Order: sequence, then structure tokens, then C-alpha cells
Amino acid sequence: MSEPSGEAKLEVKQASKEVKESENVAEKYSAMTVSKNSEMNMGELSSAFSAVPTHKPVKKQIQFVEDKQEFSRFPTKAGRRSLSRSISQSSTDSYSSDSSDDETSPRDKTQVNTKGSSDFCVKNIKQAEFGRREIEIAEQDMSALISLRKRAQSEKPLAGAKIVGCTHITAQTAVLIETLVALGAQCRWTACNIYSTQNEVAAALSENGVSVFAWKGESEDDFWWCIDHCINTEGWQPNMILDDGGDLTHWMYKKYPNVFKKIRGIVEESVTGVHRLYQLSKAGKLCVPAMNVNDSVTKQKFDNLYCCRESILDGLKRTTDVMFGGKQVVVCGYGEVGKGCCAALKALGAIVYVTEIDPICGLQACMDGFRVVKLNEVIRQVDVIITCTGNKNVVTRDQLDRMKNGSIVCNMGHSNTEIDVASLRTPELTWERVRSQVDHVIWPDGKRVILLAEGRLLNLSCSTVPTFVLSITATTQALALIELYNAPEGRYKQDVYLLPKKMDEYVASLHLATFEAHLTELTDEQAKYLGLNKNGPFKPNYYRY
Repeated sequence: MSEPSGEAKLEVKQASKEVKESENVAEKYSAMTVSKNSEMNMGELSSAFSAVPTHKPVKKQIQFVEDKQEFSRFPTKAGRRSLSRSISQSSTDSYSSDSSDDETSPRDKTQVNTKGSSDFCVKNIKQAEFGRREIEIAEQDMSALISLRKRAQSEKPLAGAKIVGCTHITAQTAVLIETLVALGAQCRWTACNIYSTQNEVAAALSENGVSVFAWKGESEDDFWWCIDHCINTEGWQPNMILDDGGDLTHWMYKKYPNVFKKIRGIVEESVTGVHRLYQLSKAGKLCVPAMNVNDSVTKQKFDNLYCCRESILDGLKRTTDVMFGGKQVVVCGYGEVGKGCCAALKALGAIVYVTEIDPICGLQACMDGFRVVKLNEVIRQVDVIITCTGNKNVVTRDQLDRMKNGSIVCNMGHSNTEIDVASLRTPELTWERVRSQVDHVIWPDGKRVILLAEGRLLNLSCSTVPTFVLSITATTQALALIELYNAPEGRYKQDVYLLPKKMDEYVASLHLATFEAHLTELTDEQAKYLGLNKNGPFKPNYYRY
């Protein structure tokens, strides 16, 4: 090849100079932009609410392990230690700071808080200060729940209530628990999911006097041990239940029937748990009144829809770094959770299919622009499958066998029954942990399917959820507990009830202040024309929002 001419060399040199000048300008502009943005303030919140500093979770980079490793479903202590070494430091969740050098099971440790109490079992009580900061941050965006706490604190409407709870243990749930305590209740708490507990938050609650039995990464045996220790303690008789999924209710009903009979009320917030309650009621075995919070308007239309619309992407991005533009995604179920997931994925340019059993939900999906299919029709071509039905075996081993290499499978329903994960734990398949809550299941021909959170709830297992929308749910739960605990005898029988419409509207009104929203008031003439009370409720019970 001939040498370039002097003129050509001059042009190359000039081009190189221009590139460097462009880079300098870009760096200067970037610095100016950062400086400008750093001077911007978010604006003052309403004077009724106090401001607390916030932070953003740090996004971690994926680092694959080099050696393949077999994983049993419930690893032994030794197995857990080897697993922790195989996962890179960058794989640990930024929102749950586990101590990497402390691999002892919390069940094998004796810990004491500063008050001298050891009636708890968490990962590390020394993380309490960090957890307290997390709770304070959550309080900033849960101003309506804090407002309820301040309004009712002097009256102590839950004085004498002994609440045993089984929910996700996060900073947002901690605000609810401490609200219940401020309203007069005594609380003992455990986790409804083995992966969703924020260890530092559990430590902060335990330090503050709440008996918490939970840590991130429990085994199945640990899970039931924690529930049992939460219920069965000397000198403490629970009289209220706050459940998410029905596991605690089921355990108490089966193992401690005499304790269960003395319960004054159950508040349940999940599809799965509500289904279990209705089964007990239908069989004539429900001996206490229960409140179905899941189907309250403020839970279903906000938590299920808006929360999942944002958190589905957060969970998938944190775990896989996948780009959704042009990807083919199947969302199994078009209830409120499915609607939220589909809306988010469509907005990012994904090609979204929906599977449904209900013709009404199926028609809604069609009218929203989604193609309704049977899973088997598209199983070989899709890139992502998301289940949100509340059912079992929605994705079977046969369908997993037919998925293409690199496909992602995850669940947005409460229970881990939707994906047939058990069928994947066979000798011919290899499990490789590549990131916290991310497993590559490898077939003999080398095909890999990416399974998230072992088929458990994706958003709370692999990321976080929007605090504000959890404030709506938490306020609903608090009011349901107050209503059941203070209801006069005979108002609620041994059955499952929906939250009164008036309470739903009250929860919504508390949260409108955040947006500085101003509702229009009916005139006397208008109220009379509609046959309504000017102060509500504004819709009949049969109205569907």
C-alpha cells in the first residue's frame, strides 16, 4: 500500500484536531449542565409535611462467574458460603447492605438491641442506624400516612391491639408498622417473601422495639420458622392479623387453632391471600371477620396498576440490563397488574402479547392494542415472559423447553407457583448464578433461559417499588385494622368484607394534598339531584372505577 500524500496527512491531522476540540466542548458543556442542575431545587413541599433527604439506588454492573455451579433449592450453610464467594461484590443489592463477612445464619446468632431485648431475629442488628435513614427517606413520600398518624395518635385507636404481621419488610412497610405502634398497637412481624426483606430496615425496627423475624435470602425452612416464632411466644396473645399472601393466617389456622379463634380481625392485601380467605369462608371454617383490602379501590387501582407499571421495568433493568425496544414480550394475565406491565413495556417499544382466560379482560387487551394469544402460539419466538395471574403452572416445563436461547422468565404475581420452577431442578439442567436473584438455567445443548428471583415476585425481590403508591396501600391497611378492631360487636360476622367506600375515598383525599389538587364541591341542588351526601360516598358499591 502506498504512503498517503502530504495533503492527505494534513487533512487527517486537521480532522483529529477538530475531534479533540469537539470533545473539549462536550466536556465543558457537560460540566456546565451539571453545575446548573446542581443549583436547582425541587420546590417546597406542602407546609403540612416535613422534608427528608433522598438518595438514588446505585445501578450495578453485571459480572458473570466463570465456573458453572449446581444450586440446590435450599442450600446448606456451606452451600450459602460458597454461593456468596461466587457472586461478585457488584452483584449485591444497593438497597440492602448485607455484611459480606458475616455468613452465619441469623438463627444461630444471639443479638441484643440497645434496650437489652433479644426478642427478634434479623441479619445484623448493627445495621439499624442505616435502616433508620431508609425509613426517614420513605416517610418523606408517605406524607398521607404520616398525616393519619398525627391525627389519630392522641386518640390511640389501636390501644390494646396485638398485631402479628406477615408482609414485605421494606422501608415503606416500616413506616406503616411504626404508625400502628404510634396508634397504640403492639406488633410482631415477619416477611411474606424470602427475597424482599431489607435487612437494615428489619434491624431498625428491631432496635425500635418491634419484634421482627426476617432476613433477605431465607430458606423455605427459615421462612416457616420465622412465622412460627412471630406467632408463638410466651406471654403474648395476638388479636389482629395483617397478612400478605395468607401464609401467616394459614399457619395459625393449622398449628394454633385456639389462638386463631381469639383473633378479632384479619386484614389481607393480596389476590392469593384473599382467595384463601374466601375458600375458608365457603367451607364454613373462617371463624373471624376478615377485610379484603386487595379489592379495595385504593389498593387495586393504584398499587396493582400504577406500582407495577413502574416497578416492572425497574426489576427487569436492574437484573438483566435488557433493552426492550423491538423485544417480543408475553404478559400472562390482563388484570390490574398485567395492565400496568403492558403499558410500561409498550411505551418502551416492546411488541407485547397477552394471554387471558377471561373474555372481558381479553377484550380490554384487544381494545388497548395488544394481541391476545395462547402462550403455545408464540412460545418459540418471544424474548420475555411475565406472569401475573395468581394461578399455578402458567408456564410449564414443556414450554420452557421450547423457549429460545437467552429468553427471560419472571413473575409479577405474589406466589411462586406461576412458573413451574420445580421442574427445572433436574440433573440434566445446570443452574448458574450470575447476579443476585438471577439464574441461568442451562440445557444440555447449551441453551440458556434467564430465570429471575426463582419465580418469586420480581419487583420486590429484585428492585424497589414507588414509595408514594405504597403509602396509599399502607393507609388503607391501617384504616382497615382500626375499623375491624373498633367495630361494635355484630357489625362484622365471620366472613370476608370489602373496605367501606367512605374509607376508600378518605384514603384518596389524604393523598390529593401531595399534588395540590382541589376537588369541586357539590351544591345542595346538585347533591339532591344525584341523591348523594355532599361529603360522600360519591359512588355506589357496584360502581367500577
